[in-house]
Amino acid sequence: MNFIFLVTVVLTALIFVGLVVVIANAIAPRSYNPQKMEPYECGIPTRGKTWMQFHVGYYLFAILFLMFEVETVFLFPWAVVTAELGVAGLCSVLFFLFILVLGLAYAWKKGALEWK
Repeated sequence: MNFIFLVTVVLTALIFVGLVVVIANAIAPRSYNPQKMEPYECGIPTRGKTWMQFHVGYYLFAILFLMFEVETVFLFPWAVVTAELGVAGLCSVLFFLFILVLGLAYAWKKGALEWK
């Protein structure tokens, strides 16, 4: 019984997505301009060498920011059900925060948070 329901849902989803893609391609406005195929550079023509390397510190700082930002998002669902989880939930979140602090301490020790 559940298998039939699952197959029905998957087929319905595939048909719906396929239908939406076909309709979008059919009614989408088209413009055949040769300028559309050029790389987009904010509308400003480039001068000289356009390939620049950025310092790895920018990427490292951005990855650390995203990592800690995403991990803090996981704390919100815990805060909603904190009364239902009891001591086991509290211990789990404290362990999670401990791992976060260890990661922050490691990044700090490696100098990833310093601009040089």
